[in-house]
Amino acid sequence: MDDDLNAMSREQLTEEVKRLRAGIRRHRDASGHELCWHHPDLWALLPEPGSHVPTVPEWPQFMRGCVKYRESLDAQCPHAPRSQQEFGET
Repeated sequence: MDDDLNAMSREQLTEEVKRLRAGIRRHRDASGHELCWHHPDLWALLPEPGSHVPTVPEWPQFMRGCVKYRESLDAQCPHAPRSQQEFGET
């Protein structure tokens, strides 16, 4: 799957690492409502074409998952700043 790396020069590998790090940082630095969004740009960093279509839970299960995710942020990041910003507000 990653055989393409074997053919890359040191300089090409360095550029690839920088490109991947930039993508990971964009994902890591997501904040606010962006935390909940589908991130195909991150998957697009892989060399193989992506045609993955996610399985989407029905609304009740999805909303329970959102609540669990938000609770996990309270547990894992209890001192993170909080926002009153509504979705779509700039």
